[in-house]
Amino acid sequence: MSIIEAIIIAIVEGITEFLPISSTAHMKFTNPLIGVQQSPFVDMFEVVIQLAAIMSVVLIYRKKFFDFTRIGFYIKLLIAVIPALVVGFFLKNYIDKALENLVFISCVMIGGGIVLLFIDKWFKNPIILEEENLSYKKSFLIGCFQTLSIVLPGLSRSAATIIGGMSQKLTRSLAAEFSFLLAVPTMFAASVKSFYDVYKQHPDVINPHNMSTLAIGSIVSFVVALIAVKFFIGYLQKHGFRLFGYYRIIVGVTMLILILLEVIPNTTG
Repeated sequence: MSIIEAIIIAIVEGITEFLPISSTAHMKFTNPLIGVQQSPFVDMFEVVIQLAAIMSVVLIYRKKFFDFTRIGFYIKLLIAVIPALVVGFFLKNYIDKALENLVFISCVMIGGGIVLLFIDKWFKNPIILEEENLSYKKSFLIGCFQTLSIVLPGLSRSAATIIGGMSQKLTRSLAAEFSFLLAVPTMFAASVKSFYDVYKQHPDVINPHNMSTLAIGSIVSFVVALIAVKFFIGYLQKHGFRLFGYYRIIVGVTMLILILLEVIPNTTG
């Protein structure tokens, strides 16, 4: 992976991480379009720059995230992240294979888009306006929704957790906020696991050139995500998910056509 390719993928990740359109799908789609072949380093790069993008949330919500007097808030995040850790551990082989299948990811993109067209009508009249009123049980259930994005690559982690939050009577803005903050421990764990696996199985990947590329990609992803998340928060407060639903359907159908025409291969493996 060249520096230019890394920057392009990082920009794609930064823009899409917090939008309910699946950053994973967009990176998997972008790679073959710009000539990037999947490899142990590319797999790790895609995970780590997601963490870098998510760190922008820590900066935006720093007062809340580092308020150590709110022990309940941290407990809720830990409870919510448990389902993802369990599913990720036991279904790793399945998840790896699903991530290699662009037809599967495209179909999930389309299906998720259809759901977003109706989500605002399904969950009306929220009653939970503040995080302090979110119970541990509801936090766990939101975490269960997050696992859907793990077993269905292309669904979007943010979409799954925001929908999960809205199903538990959270407002759109609070559901989005909790989704963003939940991403921090989730992607930290995923990044550590990915880095460890590469170090253990392909130690030659951990070299100065690759680490420089990873650092540049992480910085770009962080800066772009910082802008994107502010846009999404403002947009979500005024509008719903319908536009993102249409976008997902268009992208998913386009990718299926490109695969059918053999412009890009179905498998990334």
